[in-house]
Amino acid sequence: MRIWKWAPAAMLLLAACGERKVAEPATETAAAPAEVITVSVPAVAETLVPDNPTVDADDPVLWRDPADPARALWIGTDKSKGLYVHDMAGRMLQFFPDGPVNNVDQRSFAVGGKPTALVAASEREKFGVMTWLIDPATLKLSRWGFLPTEKEFGEPYGFCMGQFGGETFAIANNKAGEVRAYAISVGAGGKPAMALKHKWKLGSQTEGCVVNDETGELYVGEEDVGIWRMSLADAAAAPVKIAPVDGSRLVADVEGLTIMRDGARQFLIASSQGDSAFAVWEIKGGEYAWAGRFRVAGGSIDPVTETDGVDAWSGPIAGFPEGAIAMHDTCDGEGPNDPDTAVCESDGKQQNYKLVDWRDVKKALSI
Repeated sequence: MRIWKWAPAAMLLLAACGERKVAEPATETAAAPAEVITVSVPAVAETLVPDNPTVDADDPVLWRDPADPARALWIGTDKSKGLYVHDMAGRMLQFFPDGPVNNVDQRSFAVGGKPTALVAASEREKFGVMTWLIDPATLKLSRWGFLPTEKEFGEPYGFCMGQFGGETFAIANNKAGEVRAYAISVGAGGKPAMALKHKWKLGSQTEGCVVNDETGELYVGEEDVGIWRMSLADAAAAPVKIAPVDGSRLVADVEGLTIMRDGARQFLIASSQGDSAFAVWEIKGGEYAWAGRFRVAGGSIDPVTETDGVDAWSGPIAGFPEGAIAMHDTCDGEGPNDPDTAVCESDGKQQNYKLVDWRDVKKALSI
C-alpha cells in the first residue's frame, strides 16, 4: 500500500480548486526507436443497433456484476443522440435518447444504502454530466439525473471517472485543455450532486482520460502532444508528460485511454485515431516501460479504423477469463472488410464498437 504524505493545511487550501499549469517532464518515456512494429489482433465481437443505420459512436465502457462474471454489459455513447446498452455479444438492450453524450465511464456506487453502479457521460449540448444507475439484479440502467458544469468551462468534451480517498470523481476536460475533477455524491431527495474539487490546464485540446484508483493518478491525452499524468492525491502537483506524440510509438491524435490490470501488473493503453492503432506501456511506479502497439484486424469481423474511445475490463468478464478491451470503430462492415472509401468518408457510414480478448493482445505483444 502506498502511503501519501499530505501537505500542510495552508497548501491544501491553496491547491483546492486551483489551476495547475504544465510542468516539464521529469520521467518522460524514452524516445521511440526508428521502427516500431504494430501487430494485429482480431475482434471477437461487435455491437449492432438494428434500428439506427448511422450510429455516431464515440466511447465505450464495460461493466460486470461483482458477484457473477458472466453477467456483464457493454455500454456506448452516440454523440448525436444518447446512450446505448448492449450485452457482451453486442446485441442492443436499451437506448436512452439523452442528447449528445461524448465520453462515458462507470464506477461502483451506492444510493440509499443500495449497491449499484454509476454510469456517467459528458453532455455536449446542455454542458454538464449525464448520469444513470445500473441495477445489478436486472442488468438494466435507469436515468438518475443531469449535473451542469460551470458556464465558463464551456463544452465538456472528454470524460472519465475515478475513486480515491473515499470519493467518487467525475472528471471532464474541454477543447481548450482545461481539466476539472468533481466529487459526485447523493444529494437531496436521492438525486445526484457534484462539487468541483480540482482543476488543471494543458496547452491544447484534450479528450481521453483514465484514473488509476489504486494510486489516484489521472492520465489525460492532449491529442496532438502526448499523455500527461496528474494526481488526485497531490492535486497541487503540476502535470507531467509521460509519453510524447512521436509519430512512431504514439501517433496523433491521441483519443481514448484505459488501464488493464493483469495480476500484479498494470498496462496503460492509448488509442490513436491518426493511424488506427493502440499503444501499450507497462506502468512501473513512476516509469512506463514500452510494451508494444497493436491494431484490431483479421478474423471474421472488419478492422477498427480511426478509433476513438477505448475501455479495458481487468479480470474475468462474460467468457473472457483474463479480461477484454472494447474500442470505437468509425466505419463498420458486414463481413471481415470495411466498406469502400466513399462509404467510410460519408455521413451515412455505420460506426460501432469492437471487442478483443486480452489474451490475444498479450500473445501478440509477447506480454
